[in-house]
Amino acid sequence: MNRAKNSLREIVEHWLAPHSANGLRVTEFRNRRSKHECHVCVETLTAAGPVALFFFRHQDGAWRIFPPSRERPAMRAA
Repeated sequence: MNRAKNSLREIVEHWLAPHSANGLRVTEFRNRRSKHECHVCVETLTAAGPVALFFFRHQDGAWRIFPPSRERPAMRAA
């Protein structure tokens, strides 16, 4: 299975499924189209306390738990 094609729901269930019996909630959503940045924070309650994870949307459309790398200036010769 190609993980890049999974939905945000599938990724959240993969990372937080053992604790989802207590419920999941989105605590933050940010979509900055001008900067091409999108992230969601999902929280669940465990016996040890609350657990929150950030999920970031990458340029290929995949959701991952690490932020996309920033574009850096580059020089090219033609």
